[in-house]
Amino acid sequence: MGKALILDQVDIILADDNEHMRSLVRAMLMAFGCKKIREARDGAEVLELMQERVCDILVTDWVMSPLDGVELTRMLRNSGDSPNPFVPIIMISAFAERRKVFQARDSGINEFLVKPLSAKALYSRLVAVIDKPRNFVRTKRFFGPDRRRRKDEFMGDDKRGKTQGADQPAMDTPMSQAEINSLFNPK
Repeated sequence: MGKALILDQVDIILADDNEHMRSLVRAMLMAFGCKKIREARDGAEVLELMQERVCDILVTDWVMSPLDGVELTRMLRNSGDSPNPFVPIIMISAFAERRKVFQARDSGINEFLVKPLSAKALYSRLVAVIDKPRNFVRTKRFFGPDRRRRKDEFMGDDKRGKTQGADQPAMDTPMSQAEINSLFNPK
């Protein structure tokens, strides 16, 4: 019940070009106690809504036109006139391929949900961005939530520069929601 009290004060923008999906996600958010929910059909509408009033959390689909969720995330994170480069972003997508999940993560999202999504999964991501906010990092090629989620020991000169090993899954292999969760959430 304590979380519902928090969620009733959270200003959320929900972006999806599919009206049915927006309706479904809105119903879930309302069931969690969310009361401040604004809707957008694409990333351009999100930017307009954020000019009027900045949101606390953005829940966005990936595939929208003319401005999709990944492009929107990059703009929010990197544009000099961004209304809030630190806004928590939860991306929802039917894409589960490793390459797509990494592309979304590398654009600067905080959390990633695969369709069809469950209320439990959405709720856990909302709680994660509220209760466990991630520090933001800035490098030459990235600004967003810290992507380092594991306690791996760094071994070598350029860990990121190493090629994919034989024991690594192919980048077009679909990931399960559990695998995506382990990528985004610390152990």
